[in-house]
Amino acid sequence: MTASATANSNLKTARQRRGILLTVGGVLIFILLVLALFINKITTPRVISPLELRANGTLVFEQPRIINDFQLLDQHGEGFNLESLKGKWSLLFFGFTHCPDVCPATLAVLRDVKAQMDSDLVAQTSFVLVTVDPARDTVAQLAQYMPYFDPDFIGLTGEFLQIKRLANQLNMAFVKVKTGAGSDDYSVDHSANIAIINPYGHYHGFIKSPPDTARVKLTLQSIISSF
Repeated sequence: MTASATANSNLKTARQRRGILLTVGGVLIFILLVLALFINKITTPRVISPLELRANGTLVFEQPRIINDFQLLDQHGEGFNLESLKGKWSLLFFGFTHCPDVCPATLAVLRDVKAQMDSDLVAQTSFVLVTVDPARDTVAQLAQYMPYFDPDFIGLTGEFLQIKRLANQLNMAFVKVKTGAGSDDYSVDHSANIAIINPYGHYHGFIKSPPDTARVKLTLQSIISSF
């Protein structure tokens, strides 16, 4: 074989190798692109329509509602007001520590929702119990009660009128019901919906009772992601 033929053969072989490398490289890039799109799809919270939100027990207002300021105390004795709600999404549930069923069940659902949410969404969300029984639910009582569910959950108490006014703004009714002759022989009938407060401190919507972990997680992630 002449030197010219050898050179042509080597050139042809080099071209073939380059072609093979380009083909393999293209296939690898395509696979990586498909994998990236798949990972993005499964890790990005799904945004659902208002109709789907309703079907999942959540109502979002077309126009969020302004909340007037209030003055309460958290379980650490620190002041808590409208400004305290700003900067995060907040789920407010009105209940009381002597509640035998609905309240602990709802707080347990919220605990599970928090545990299953992505960490970046958890960082944007607060979970708040507002007592409807301030006579018994003191700061000390809430300090003992809230860690049963989550140490980061917030418990609020304060003057009855402050609580009542906030509840009225969020359409959360409650009424004291006597169960015996003693001063502590009573329960409190109350709305069990969960109010959704947006990072501007506006009443954004609510989750209907009874809540379900999967549905609350789905709707909350959708609302936060699409805001």
